[in-house]
Amino acid sequence: MQAPRLRRVAVLVLEGAKPLDVGIPAQVFTTRASMPYEVRVCGAAPGLVTGGDGLSYHVADGLDALERADIVFIPGYRFPDRDDPPRAVVDALIAAHGHGARLAAISTGAFALAATGLLDGRRATTHWHYTRALAARHPLVRVDENVLFVDEGSVLTSAGAASGIDLCLHILRGDLGVAASNHTARRLVAAPYRSGGQAQYVPRSVPEPLGERFAATREWALRRLGASLTLTVLARHAAVSPRTFSRRFVEDTGYTPMQWVMRARIDAARELLERSERSVEQIAADVGLGTGANLRTHFQRILGTTPSEYRRTFTQGE
Repeated sequence: MQAPRLRRVAVLVLEGAKPLDVGIPAQVFTTRASMPYEVRVCGAAPGLVTGGDGLSYHVADGLDALERADIVFIPGYRFPDRDDPPRAVVDALIAAHGHGARLAAISTGAFALAATGLLDGRRATTHWHYTRALAARHPLVRVDENVLFVDEGSVLTSAGAASGIDLCLHILRGDLGVAASNHTARRLVAAPYRSGGQAQYVPRSVPEPLGERFAATREWALRRLGASLTLTVLARHAAVSPRTFSRRFVEDTGYTPMQWVMRARIDAARELLERSERSVEQIAADVGLGTGANLRTHFQRILGTTPSEYRRTFTQGE
């Protein structure tokens, strides 16, 4: 099996950069033997960059790091609604995108990405506190304030700092598969995967214990994907009515309970395809989809490919 292609990651630190936003992609894609990524932290110029929250960063690279990057992360920074980044930064981001790099903004880094014009006409998100400001400053951007992250292919945006982890894991899933993403999540002690459609925050009218109960039900269901998981079964475990469970579940995750269960089963199937030699029929039974034909149908609908093609992609490398 060939080793995956090395991907170069640049983390662009702007004035007022938020510490968590800088650290998340640097740690998720950290250079190590098991990860085919090379991370460079850079700024508008080499040297000291004054950050936010009392921290500063000494970066070895300037904007030339973007010329070699396959992925450029733009962490959030202070007062993004006041001024655009320096013109040289904007031009470097446009040039990086032009040579094929993916640009991924964390939190208020979306403002810098929007300044390039590359988000015009596309969906994007940012920290919920700044969504209105982003829409006002860049009216051509279709701002969605109710999601954790948005993937528009070559440009990606995420909400507050914690959702930067979700965005990074989402990118890993696409690059290396579910097994690698789940392994990284375990290393970070993070949730394996939260969909981009999940709400940024739970409505304040919902009592906190109920939110905890629903999270416990999701964890319980993930350990029982091979069993029957109907709406009634899930609601009974959460000790609420099916109607309440269904409504709250959509608010929390962006999916109906049955959509979520199906995607969880497909994810489990993906990991088995990547890491085992079990047949499609065996995997279908393992994850609660019954038959290979049923697995193939839902796999094609959700991922746009077949289980066999998926297995070839993530076992042969690039």
